[in-house]
Amino acid sequence: MLNYQGLQHVKIIASDNLWEPISASMLLDPELMKAIDVIGAHYPGTHTVKDAKLTKKKLWSSEDFSTLNNDVGAGCWGRILNQNYINGFMTSTIAWNLVASYYEQLPYGRSGLMTAQEPWSGHYVVEAPIWITAHTTQFTQPGWYYLKTVGHLEKGGSYVALTDGLGNLTIIIETMSHRHSMCIRPLLPYFNVSHQYATFDLKGSFSEIPEMQVWYTKLGKSPERVIFKQLDALWLPDSGGRFTLELREDELFTITTLITGSKGSYPLPPKSKPFPRVYKDDFNVDYPFFSEAPNFADQTGVFEYFMNAEDPGEHRFTLRQVLNQRPITWAADAFNTISIIGDYEWSNVTIKCDVYIETLEKGGVFIAGRVNKGGILIRSARGVFFWIFANGTYRVTGDLAGWVIYAAGPVEVMAQEWYTLTLTIKVAGRRKKIL
Repeated sequence: MLNYQGLQHVKIIASDNLWEPISASMLLDPELMKAIDVIGAHYPGTHTVKDAKLTKKKLWSSEDFSTLNNDVGAGCWGRILNQNYINGFMTSTIAWNLVASYYEQLPYGRSGLMTAQEPWSGHYVVEAPIWITAHTTQFTQPGWYYLKTVGHLEKGGSYVALTDGLGNLTIIIETMSHRHSMCIRPLLPYFNVSHQYATFDLKGSFSEIPEMQVWYTKLGKSPERVIFKQLDALWLPDSGGRFTLELREDELFTITTLITGSKGSYPLPPKSKPFPRVYKDDFNVDYPFFSEAPNFADQTGVFEYFMNAEDPGEHRFTLRQVLNQRPITWAADAFNTISIIGDYEWSNVTIKCDVYIETLEKGGVFIAGRVNKGGILIRSARGVFFWIFANGTYRVTGDLAGWVIYAAGPVEVMAQEWYTLTLTIKVAGRRKKIL
C-alpha cells in the first residue's frame, strides 16, 4: 500500500517486540519477507536468534536503554552500543528516550540520555549517556560499515571497528563492569572485567595510518571520573600500525582518524527550582493549533488549547480534552482521562479550576490532588478526586477508578454550564482532611 501511494522510500521495521515470531514468519512467507526492510526487537539483551540472521535482513535494537541516566545507565549504554553488534549483529540501537522531559516521579523517571524536566526554571543536565553516545556518533555516520574484526577482550569488555570505506577508521573499546552496566532489562548474566593490556594491529591500508586521535571516558566517583576527554594522539609511523592500550574497569576509548571530535561548551544552565508554589493559567496565549499547555502531562486522553469562539467572556480561552472515543492501547490506560501538573511532594494544597461538562447526562469532570501514579500505572492511581457529573451528582473518591468513595450525593449541576471547583487538602498527622 505504501508503494502504491508513491511512498517507496518509506520502509517497514517489524515487529518492535521480540525476534520471534516475526523472523520465522518471514522465512515462511515470501510476500512478508519482501515487505519488511528491517527486523527490529525491543531490549534484546545484545543477542539475536538464528531465524533473524537467516532472513539476511538488517537487524536493529529498535528500542533499548530506558535506564536511569546516572553512571550505571551510562555503563549500560556504552556496553550495549558495542555488544548489540558483536553479539547480535544489530547495526542500529535506538535509546528510549532521548531527553527525559517529564515529571521525574512518573514511570521511568530520568530514563533519557539527558534530563530537562523543569520548564518552569529552564534547568537541564547533560548526563553521562550523552557523552557515551558521542564516543560512537561523533566518529561514525550512517553508511559506515563494521569491520569483521570485532569481539570481546580477553579479560572482559569489547571492541568494534568501523570504516567509511574511504580510509577513515574508528575503533571503540569498552570495559564496563557488570555492577556498573546493568540496564533496566533484560537480566544481565554475571561477567568479570579486570585490568588488562590490549594490543591492536592495523592491517592492509590501515597500517599506513600515521596518527589516530584518542577520546576517553572513565565512569565512577571523583577524582577518577573523566567524561569524554581528548587525550594525546597515537603516533603510528614507527610502530607498523601497532599500538597497545592499558585498560581498567568502566572505561571507554575511541581511537579514530577523524579530527572533528569536540565536547563543545555551553553556559551553565539556570539553577534547579521546585514547581512554583502558587501557579495559575488562563490559557490566554497565541498558541499553535493542537498543542499542549505548559507543564501539563497528559496520562490518559489529550488536553489541548482551545479557543471557545462562542464565549466572549472569561472562558474564551480554555484547555479542552478532545478525545471522544477511547483508543486501542497497549498499556494500562485509565478509563477516565487525566492530565497531571505540579509537585509530587505537595501535601497541603488547594486546587481551583473552572470546569465545563460538554456531554449531556453521561458527562463528568474532576479535579484532584496528591495523585500518586502515572504512565502505565495510572489506572491504579490514588489521591483525592473531586467529581461532578451532568446527572446532578458529585463524588469525592480516593482513587481515579472511583472505588474508594469518601463522599457522594446530589448537587445542582448540569452539562454545558461553567462551574468553579475548589479542592483543599490538608494533612494533620496521619489523617487527611478534605474541605
